[in-house]
Amino acid sequence: MISKRNLPIVILVLGCGIFVAFRSLGFGETPPSRYEKILRNVGQMLEEIHYSPKDINDDFSKVIFKKYLAEVDVEKDVFLKSDVEELRSRYETRIDDEILGKTSVQFVPAVVEILKKRLPETEAIYKEILSQPFDYTKDESINLDFDKAEFPRNEAARKEAWRKRLKYLALERYNDLLEQQENNKAKPDAKPKSKEELEKEARDKVMKVMTRYYERLNSKANTEDEKFTAFVETIVQSMDPHTDYFPPVDKRYFDEQMSGRFFGIGASLREEDGNIKIATLITGSPAWKSGQVNVGDIILKVAQGSQEPVDLTGFTIEDAVKLIRGTKGTEVRLTAKKADGSVKVITLIRDEIVQDETFARSVIVNNEKGKIGYIFLPEFYADFDNPKGNRCSLDVAKEVMKLKEQKVDGIVIDLRYNGGGSLYDVVQMVGLFIDQGPVVQVKDREGKAQILRDNDKSVLYDGPLAVMVNEYSASASEIFAAAIQDYKRGVIIGSTSTYGKGTVQRNIGLDKTGSFMESNSDLGTVKLTLQKFYRINGGSTQLRGVSSDVVLPDLSEYTKIREKDNPDALPWDEIQKADYNTWKYAYDLTAIKSASDTRIKNSTAFTTISKDAEFLNKQNDKSYSLNLEKYRQEQKELKATYKQIESVAKLPVELKIESLPQDSVKYAVDSDKAERYKQWLKNLKTDIYLDEAVKVVDDMVATKNLVYNK
Repeated sequence: MISKRNLPIVILVLGCGIFVAFRSLGFGETPPSRYEKILRNVGQMLEEIHYSPKDINDDFSKVIFKKYLAEVDVEKDVFLKSDVEELRSRYETRIDDEILGKTSVQFVPAVVEILKKRLPETEAIYKEILSQPFDYTKDESINLDFDKAEFPRNEAARKEAWRKRLKYLALERYNDLLEQQENNKAKPDAKPKSKEELEKEARDKVMKVMTRYYERLNSKANTEDEKFTAFVETIVQSMDPHTDYFPPVDKRYFDEQMSGRFFGIGASLREEDGNIKIATLITGSPAWKSGQVNVGDIILKVAQGSQEPVDLTGFTIEDAVKLIRGTKGTEVRLTAKKADGSVKVITLIRDEIVQDETFARSVIVNNEKGKIGYIFLPEFYADFDNPKGNRCSLDVAKEVMKLKEQKVDGIVIDLRYNGGGSLYDVVQMVGLFIDQGPVVQVKDREGKAQILRDNDKSVLYDGPLAVMVNEYSASASEIFAAAIQDYKRGVIIGSTSTYGKGTVQRNIGLDKTGSFMESNSDLGTVKLTLQKFYRINGGSTQLRGVSSDVVLPDLSEYTKIREKDNPDALPWDEIQKADYNTWKYAYDLTAIKSASDTRIKNSTAFTTISKDAEFLNKQNDKSYSLNLEKYRQEQKELKATYKQIESVAKLPVELKIESLPQDSVKYAVDSDKAERYKQWLKNLKTDIYLDEAVKVVDDMVATKNLVYNK
């Protein structure tokens, strides 16, 4: 997300907003439907404002046609080839006309009509197939790479595709049941079942899964609105992977995730046996105060005030959460099934809930060489709508000051799995560790580059610093890591490279208000790519990410999850280097890297992980056997590999981790929160990656007789 203080973007968006608003007045035209308004506004916005727009023409239409049908029918076992060909003949080269407002919205309704016809057919297919035993002695296999699959040419081919997929799902469960029985046979109370009984139990389990899935497909949640939202999302994401469309309720949910606060009832949910249950309650929250909501309650329905309640059958947890949250002070009514079987309607008034467990936190790692501070930052959060709300740059500064009070010898900042967030805050956060200077460069679609700087001459912390990253560290995380690396301020530790998201987005509402400065809209919001990030050394973080100084083997190294693995990703390029001076103290990075490489090479854990990551990657590229004996052999090899990883992935001797006094008090208030905090500490104590990061900082501390850069 980009800062509201970024004036050049404000001017750009304002100008384009006025232009698009003028274009879309539509004098003399039939008033467009809501879908048509959304689609036209999205199309105009992409053409006029997107950083690198693709031409919205027949070729673009063909791409959207293919992608959208793959989105609606992921496994390609609902539509027939004839359905696709019928849709192709009518709409494949007309979607661009719908986007540009040259014709009414017809493609999505046509797709929905076919779905309404085909879903009951496929529901009958899975029920018929699962009513009969599978033959697991046949030598056949299934390929689950649905991107390479074709839509079935006829009903027989579709049924065969269903048979194989259901057989695979049942085989997984049948194998698990066989293993459980084998492991329990020595127990005195064991009651062995026949293979026929276990095979039927496996099919029954799959039947439950499929029934819940079809409840979702047939519920109110699977309406034409949902399919239209997916259609718009397909369009915008074909420009680049980080341009998104949010309906109003999804936009509110996105803002809540960014700010770390929301207005709700203070209960977390879990899915169990197709039901949505209360998992935990936050002490002091509306749900907790009411005394009527209990852990384990099943939420059957949700109503907004006196409105008609919405049945949650088939809903995902995320969709249920969106219904339960809302505006502060408003009423929400839950229809809950209690443990004794009674059903009760519970009326609650929403209040502010602060998700402080997503905020920065720190501990001290003690060892024979000294004390190393550790700061965990899960995201670059910022509450833009509340001046007194939490901001990650301010929170990290507080954690640094707490660690300095404890006289730590060095600091590790953990940005693993941190997907980014506020651009303004990452600039401020880099400023905590450097003298004033440039932090990141951004370039707009006109080619104009701007340097975002830290203008504060003071340095909050000038000691040894390491930054932990992995393949999931993206966007703002990469800016921070790149700046620390370019200034030679610290050492980047982690996977070979970070995610590779080097683009800037801004939320722009779709309502025509004379400009697009309002990020919320009754028509929804587009999170639009407007700029690209560039390091101060001139290279983009786009596609390539940030390469670690010290590389640690990990299991995700070979998975196709980085930006470079998305065919719609924008390309890498570079611009002119900014004017900056590297950090005044020179760490001997070559010696530090060499020492770590030696430890990694001699580490049973890391060498095992490296070898097993390659093995597991190869398994993902093969088809899966539907023969029981062959499947069991494959599973045996996989389980042996995972067991091997599990045996080495945790430290045999725990790290000596010490909580800061303030945090011990903070997390003691809420028993559930305290338990989660203890679990977090427990995981840290056996984290082999944190252990190596601490050793790297120890090496940095050992070279304290540093020399000034010449």
